[in-house]
Amino acid sequence: MTTVKEEKLEKLDMKRDTYQLIINGRRVESTSGETFTSYNPATGEAIATIAKASREDAEKAIEAARNAFDKGKWKLFPLNKRARTLNKIASIMRSRFNELVELEILDTGKSLSAAQGQVMQAIEDFEFYAGAIVGHRGSVNNVPGQFHNYTEKEPVGVCAQIIPWNYPLMMAAWKIAPAIAVGCSVVVKPATLTPLTAICLGEICIEAGVPEGVVNIIPGAGSEVGNHLVEHPKVDKVAFTGSTPIGKDIMEKASQSLKRVTLELGGKSPNLVFEDADIEAAVDGSLFGIFYNTGQSCEARSRLYVHESIYDVFMEKFVEKAKKLQLGDPFSKETHIGAIINKGQLEVIDGYVQSAKEDGANILLGGKIAKVEGFEDGFWYEPTIISGVTHDMKAVKEEIFGPVVVVMPFSDEKEAIRLANDSEYGLGSAIWTTSHARATRVAKQIQAGIVMVNCPFSAFPGTPFGGYKQSGFGRELCIETLDLYTETKSVISYFGNRSLNPFGV
Repeated sequence: MTTVKEEKLEKLDMKRDTYQLIINGRRVESTSGETFTSYNPATGEAIATIAKASREDAEKAIEAARNAFDKGKWKLFPLNKRARTLNKIASIMRSRFNELVELEILDTGKSLSAAQGQVMQAIEDFEFYAGAIVGHRGSVNNVPGQFHNYTEKEPVGVCAQIIPWNYPLMMAAWKIAPAIAVGCSVVVKPATLTPLTAICLGEICIEAGVPEGVVNIIPGAGSEVGNHLVEHPKVDKVAFTGSTPIGKDIMEKASQSLKRVTLELGGKSPNLVFEDADIEAAVDGSLFGIFYNTGQSCEARSRLYVHESIYDVFMEKFVEKAKKLQLGDPFSKETHIGAIINKGQLEVIDGYVQSAKEDGANILLGGKIAKVEGFEDGFWYEPTIISGVTHDMKAVKEEIFGPVVVVMPFSDEKEAIRLANDSEYGLGSAIWTTSHARATRVAKQIQAGIVMVNCPFSAFPGTPFGGYKQSGFGRELCIETLDLYTETKSVISYFGNRSLNPFGV
């Protein structure tokens, strides 16, 4: 294994021509010597060359994580020392904020405002869990008789964490922060489309004082590296964010060794606008709900239902404001919508739109691949609004993962709830109403892990994020996440004066 530096990683510019794997506290080339190229979706230009991990590299990363965990290099750190280290990670990230934002934009093609918000939340994740672990402890329980019972929270062990391409740094932080906060070791597989900021985060963790072997970053093919992590007997837990079909496959493979699994999967989230809603607020929030991050969000509110009495007024405003959304230079503050991640996803999005046309739907706006001046070799899609749809259409049932929203009117609250729940997914949802009673009533009946009331935002550090039905299970970004990375040990002791003789013999 070729190392760049024997003991510690030297600090390098985040934006550079080559990136290595992070295994056992060192930068290393892949065992095979293979590399792959990362491209800027906005321009189509190559950004950097990255070492491509293989099964052999995954094996080394798992062994490093296992060794670090079993020897207690990290889990036996005093709680306050682990908390200080997490805060130091956040501090280093803050000091290199602009570098992280630039790299995230180059790697994903997302807009400046989106990248800034996501990098900031990644920083706040580490700060949140630095505080959360202080109160995450066992309990003392009342037991009848002369018995004392207490519980302890112990780290689950080695965790494989598989990161999606749509939020590379933020999703890495969502997973790494709670896992190492409780004392686990991690092997992180970033998406090969967007590996750069996850690699940099691994370097920052080591710079902040996380011991070698605790955080390992190995970008590589999911079919090879991802499967090896999921099936490996020395991996105790798998956390995955991505598509539902892959999530099902991971769950099946992990079941062979009864690994703990957290799955945050697809979505087709409903957005309900009632007749008493503040229309301006609902229009603005609905625009953000679908077009933020170029619609490449698992909880994008991609099904818009508007009460029939305000449908025409709402849609006129919605379409007119959508026309004002700017595509263009991701580094410009004026840009609202960034690029699509690659040509393949661009074709998938357009395929869904064309299928809606064939099914008889109406394209109110967009509906085609966009050409952006100065970025002709990038991958862009126009903000698209589709009406005249029915629930049996492919574009309504399936996750498109792009800047495309389907719109339908509804007649009453009962129908709105029925339409909202008529999906195999149950991740996000939104309600727009000025009636507190209605908001509470409808939120109670929607089958989704997240309900946003008069609000377009779905996640803050401390708020549970996860879904119902085929959107997965487990919650991230919250205190409850710590339980997903720990085992609860129950200790029962007897303090009576007479010895126990249950059989009486």
